[in-house]
This record gives sequence, structure tokens and C-alpha cells, in this order.
Amino acid sequence: MQENLLGLVEQAGVVGAGGAGFPTHVKLKAQADTVIINGAECEPLLRVDQQLMALQAGDLLDALDLLVEQVGASQGVVALKEHYHAAVEALERELSRHPGLRVHRMGAFYPAGDEQVIVYEVTGRVVPEGGIPLNVGVVVSNVETALNVLAAVRDQTPVIEKYVTLTGAVRTPKTVKVPLGITVAEALALAGGPTVEHYEVINGGPMMGRVVSTGSAITKTTKGLIVVPEGHALLQSLNRPVPRMLQDARVACMQCSLCSEVCPRGLLGHRIQPHKMMRLAAYGTLCDPEYTPMNAFLCCGCRLCEYACVMGLQPWKMNGMLKGEMGKKGVRNALHNQPEAAAPFRQYKRYPVHKLIHQLGLDAYDVPAPMEDSSRDYQMVTLPLSQGVGASAQPVVRAGDRVEKGALIATAPEGKLGANLHASIAGKVTAVTEREITIQQ
Repeated sequence: MQENLLGLVEQAGVVGAGGAGFPTHVKLKAQADTVIINGAECEPLLRVDQQLMALQAGDLLDALDLLVEQVGASQGVVALKEHYHAAVEALERELSRHPGLRVHRMGAFYPAGDEQVIVYEVTGRVVPEGGIPLNVGVVVSNVETALNVLAAVRDQTPVIEKYVTLTGAVRTPKTVKVPLGITVAEALALAGGPTVEHYEVINGGPMMGRVVSTGSAITKTTKGLIVVPEGHALLQSLNRPVPRMLQDARVACMQCSLCSEVCPRGLLGHRIQPHKMMRLAAYGTLCDPEYTPMNAFLCCGCRLCEYACVMGLQPWKMNGMLKGEMGKKGVRNALHNQPEAAAPFRQYKRYPVHKLIHQLGLDAYDVPAPMEDSSRDYQMVTLPLSQGVGASAQPVVRAGDRVEKGALIATAPEGKLGANLHASIAGKVTAVTEREITIQQ
């Protein structure tokens, strides 16, 4: 069963649906004592996972049983926020059929869905600096990813569709399932389109998402599309240039250390203190012989530091800049300390998600986005060959070929990390480039 599962998951092209898109068949080769389904839905405004848990609780627990068996774990846990009442009730109704599985309720704080944070919340174990949950015997899977594993094993169904929350300044916020490769604009049309004339779209959540064009494609890692009016403070933050960030830090940082007080990785005992990194802008030095630019590698990019700062400064952007510069020079993270314990009083420093939504100026958009049937035909899809971590898939079709829905159109390079890609609609392959494959009906 185990080898068969891995083969079916690899063939189906399953990758992490809620993060960077790590190929799932590689992750499941591990041995661990605990499997956690990450149902915390880390980012504000997104609604996919909590609704999938409520509507497909039985399937999710079946999927978790498969994952537990595959990695040889002794326990499986679905971790979700306690205020996801419909999901909690649905899961607990099904638990009697699944001995060895349990539900773990978490508070409404950000970033509860950070995988290192959720490992600590569920198990009390601290993942080492620069490490992964497997370093402490844990495998973490996103809700939608686990359901894709079940579909691959039970029905040999490849990943050709994606659940996406459409929210923000749209007429009818909703959560839908759409074919991979349709455009952002086509997806937003399902929610009635934007309610404002001038806007930008964030792919992902408001904290760790990125601004994208309306012509970009829905991929295996797209979780939410948020329409934000032009000039909104969130866009000003995301689009603030690095030179401006450095100037602001030089002028306004008063070394109060509030950013370090709430840093989720710092609260796990990792050696990251964002306020010290900000000293580079003003002094050209960190003023601490034990703290170096290397510590920037420990930043998870959650952006919480900016919203703890009374001056609205951006230590996360400083860390990102430093990581980029060191990466260009071939410098890799050398910090792998194993903390003995999390920071004292950590439980009192967790950042309330509703406070964060208010600070982001998104109260008006913190509304339900019910899951709706979005079945419709699309005449064309453009499928990027890179839809996650690893090498781009290599096309196995040519322009002019006709393909059926679900047909294999590109494969992971042999011997390299990557994932297969399948046709999300039936039709004719009209273009194959180094970056994407286009199919038209």
C-alpha cells in the first residue's frame, strides 16, 4: 500500500495546496510519529480550508488515516481554530470511526497556520532554527492537499482544479473550485467582479500574499484572491520600495523592540530579533557581536512585525532584502540551533487575528465567502510548468495535440524535485513554451 500510495500521489501531481507547493510524494517518503492536518487557515479573510473541513469531514479523516499509515505515525491530528464551529462539529461527529485521530482546537491568533507554530501548539515540540517539522518527528499537511491525496489513491484523480476564496472589493464574496490555468480575471468574474474601478489583486492572504495581474493564471498553490482598492494602506505597505523602507527605518526606528516581542519564530526560541536588524539602516551595524545578517534567514516573512510597530516600519522587508543579497552571493543559512524551550509568556504574546484585520483596514471585507458550485466551461487555460517548489515540469505534448481532461501533459524531470502537470480542460494544445502550456477547446 505504501509504495502504491506514493506512486499514485506522484502520478497525480499533488503538491502542497496551502503554501509553497512542495511535492507531496516526496514529503510522504518520511517516517514520523505524528501527522498534523493544518486547518488553521493562517491568513485573514481566506475561507477554503474551514469550509472543506465542514463539508468533507469524513473524507478528510479518511485521508488523514492514509497519511498516518504511510509515514508510520502513532497519531493523527486535525488542528484548527476553535471558532470554526461548523468544522469542529463535523469532524467530531466523524471521529468515532477513526481511532487514533483527534481534533486540536487553537485560538484565533496569527500566524496559527505557520507550520512551526502549529507543531508547537499541537505537540509542544520546537522545530530547530532553519528546520522543518520532520526534524521533530512531525509531518504537516494542508487540508486541501490531504483531500487531493485521497482522490489520487481512491479514484486516481489528478490535480486539475483548485479551491479559491474570492473576496475583498467584489460583489459577492465566495469560495469556488475552478480549473487550473484560468485567469485571475475569470475567477473574479465568478464573484461578480470588482466593485471599484481602480484596484489591485492580492494572490494569497493579505499578510504573505503578493500583488498579481488579472491576466495571471490560477495555479495549484492559489488559495485566495483579494481585490483591494487602489491607494489602500495594505497596497502601500506591500509596494513600498526597499530604499524607502531603509529611509524610514533610519529616521523612525526607536529600538523599542515591540517587533521582536511578537515575532512568532522568536517566541519559539529562535535567535531572531527584528529590532536589531533595523539597526543596520541607522548605524550600519547590528551593535551585537552574536547577532549577524545571517539571522535574517530565520524570518518566516509573516509581516507581523510591521503591525506591532507603532511607526509602521518593515523589519520583514529588511530581512527579505538581506536574504536575497546573501543568496546572490551563495551564502546559505548556517543557523540550526535547537532551542531548549519556547520563550517565557509566549501564550500571552500571540497576536489576535481580529485585531490584525482591523489594523490592516480590512474589517469591511471580513465577511463569509460561502462555497458555491462554479461549474462552467472554459474555452482556454494556460498552465505554468512551474507550480510549486522544484524544477519546472517538462512537456510531453506538442502544439497541435488533442488532450482529454486529466491527461498528463508535463512530467517532473527525472531525478529532480518537481511535480507532474495535467490538462484541466479537454481541447487542443495551441502553444508549448519553456514556461507554460496553452490548451483551447
